[in-house]
Amino acid sequence: MVLAILILTITVCASLFVLDRMYPPNLKGKTWSTLVTARDGTPLRAFADKNGVWRYPVSLDEVSPLYLKALLTYEDRWFYSHSGVNPFSLIRALFQSIRAGRVVSGGSTLTMQVARIIHPHNRTIVGKCSQILRALQLETRLTKDEILKLYLNLAPFGSNIEGVQTASFVWLGKPALELSHAEAALLAVLPQAPSFYRPDRHPKRAQKARDKVLSRLEKFSVWTKKTVAEAKREPVIALRFIPPVTAPLAARRLYFTHGKQPKIISTLDYDFQIHVQNMIRDYASSLGEKQSVAALVVNHKTLETKAYAGSADFTNPARKGHVDMVKATRSPGSALKPFLYGLALDEGLIHSHSLLQDTPRFQQEYNPGNFSKGFFGPVSVTKALRMSLNVPAVQVLEAYGPQRFHDRLVNAGARLKLLGKPNLSMVLGGVGTNLESLVTLYTALARNGIAGRPKLIKGEPLKERYLMSPGASWIISNILSQPMPGFEGINQLAGHIPMAWKTGTSYGFRDAWALGIMGDYVAGVWVGRPDGSPSPGQYGALTAIPLLRSIFESLPLSDFRKRPPQSVQKQWICWPLGMAKERTSGECFTRHEAWILDNKIPLTLTGKLTSDNSLLQTIWIDQVGNRARPSCGGIKKITLGLWPVSVTPWLPTLWRNDKIIPPPSKECPDIARYLGGSIHITSVTNDSILTRTPGQTDTPSIALATLGSQGKSVWFLNGKQVAVVPQGDSGLMDMPLPGSYQLAVADEHGNTDMVDFKVISAVSGQEHPSEK
Repeated sequence: MVLAILILTITVCASLFVLDRMYPPNLKGKTWSTLVTARDGTPLRAFADKNGVWRYPVSLDEVSPLYLKALLTYEDRWFYSHSGVNPFSLIRALFQSIRAGRVVSGGSTLTMQVARIIHPHNRTIVGKCSQILRALQLETRLTKDEILKLYLNLAPFGSNIEGVQTASFVWLGKPALELSHAEAALLAVLPQAPSFYRPDRHPKRAQKARDKVLSRLEKFSVWTKKTVAEAKREPVIALRFIPPVTAPLAARRLYFTHGKQPKIISTLDYDFQIHVQNMIRDYASSLGEKQSVAALVVNHKTLETKAYAGSADFTNPARKGHVDMVKATRSPGSALKPFLYGLALDEGLIHSHSLLQDTPRFQQEYNPGNFSKGFFGPVSVTKALRMSLNVPAVQVLEAYGPQRFHDRLVNAGARLKLLGKPNLSMVLGGVGTNLESLVTLYTALARNGIAGRPKLIKGEPLKERYLMSPGASWIISNILSQPMPGFEGINQLAGHIPMAWKTGTSYGFRDAWALGIMGDYVAGVWVGRPDGSPSPGQYGALTAIPLLRSIFESLPLSDFRKRPPQSVQKQWICWPLGMAKERTSGECFTRHEAWILDNKIPLTLTGKLTSDNSLLQTIWIDQVGNRARPSCGGIKKITLGLWPVSVTPWLPTLWRNDKIIPPPSKECPDIARYLGGSIHITSVTNDSILTRTPGQTDTPSIALATLGSQGKSVWFLNGKQVAVVPQGDSGLMDMPLPGSYQLAVADEHGNTDMVDFKVISAVSGQEHPSEK
């Protein structure tokens, strides 16, 4: 008999073992929803699984102890003591069912309930036996806490809601860690009959079931009578909370790149993200109905993204709120200029106050104008960058090389799109990029020249690339550190935290940009229309800068600036040659205190923009100081520093090259090289005022005449070509409307002249009221 029992036992155990190996429990059968959270775990946006079920992952320490106590007391008080099946509960349930004539209680432990969730079955004896066997399988494979965790994540809570974390957010609007006594009791009973007790449809049923749980907790002295009484007074609200949709475009991006993960913890600061979203939504309301706004804020020390707003309003179809303008490819306008100047510093082409030529690029392959429509003549690198002048930037790019510039930016992590080969238009916006790439590049100015890609995932490794030297990045950020619009002049006395900033405006007013550095943060703002259509009159300094300033003022205020690195020195330099003052040959017409790199002082750039081969010229003079050949009176050799010919119209008369170079000797005429010819506008005098009579039917004309031009002359009004006049002839142009203008001319040899004038509308000799 004993032997038979032993054989039977061994046979049963062997059979169970074989069955267990042949039919293991399905522990990976459920797909997860994806929950994207802020850095602190606050939900940002959730994505249902492929079957439309909402299931947020949760661990035991993310659930309120009140809920765990209510659940175990009501469902399975002996959970940590039994081996998956409680025989006494099964026997009790059997007798209750026989006495009532219906199923009153299933007698299932939490382990058995998990088994039924993983492997659903019919409510039959065979199904119950299968459930028991599956429960035993779970107990042999998992710890009690692991089984409890499965229940917390998979239990049904009505509708398409599974898991206590999801139920807590949907029915109560809070995480499971923050449940009250009444809320914990409600969620403990919901899985018994999820549809029957569904709170948003049957709040009275749900409250009655909840109170039953509370009574049991009081009966077993788990909670005090007073606590239970207070909990029962709390009503069950018929409400279903909408899933969170904060940082929707950032969350969508993370979902598509990391969607297989049930929980994605981002780097976003929840409170600041909400603040930025509200800020740009309010800001966009003052713009056109089809305009959108994007903003990206990154801690440049950790490279963690603090706020990511890809559009002004995700739900607004007119503003195309579904389009992520942080990633969208657009023209950056002038936003790339700082990096060109930084790379040129490292190349030894310029220093902070090198002389550049802001003059018309006549007869050049690429001939842009400035945003202001006029020209400033000789300008420093600092002035050119701060005023975002176009022609000087093109001059520097010609010297540095468009292909090299493109390659360095791409190597640093920028995403650039070109229709053809890299060219001079790149630095003025003739290339496609996006807000994320621009912020990546601007981090280099705060990180000693090392660009870092913004991180969106908490714990993601740093992605850094070299862009420029620490010295070059310091000089450029120092140049960009100037008062924002509205804080210039006396307004600086109001006090402001130093910020380095740069704006950009793409061709046709399609994109307005503002990027900057303040304290530990780099931020970028884009304003425009997602469909790429123009927004006339809106540009970076007017449209994007105010929002950037507001964002910075919402951050902890601190000064990002550091001491200059050892590679950076101050040095007084002289124009026109750009040499150190003590080394200058000839007169120092104007001097500047410049920042230089590695004690190197590059000379003033020359190239295609000027006909000069060199600005440093050596000539022989006779006894009276006139130019002469050494063979016929030249007794002394002198070296002169000359100005680029193109800036001549902007120079004081006594500074011009024809006043610097001595006149030729009468005995040895025309033997010294003379840089450039001479051209003068004779039809309009400088600072003249022209009158336009109101009501005049015929448009008055302005004569276009010069003296000394060589070849045909090209005329420009505020940088825009208005006429081409053959040599020896004069031309006419229509008098413009009242305003201030700059008239420039250039001949085929690059000689230029320029005058400023005003047009006023007068009645009886009086200025037009608009001009007063």
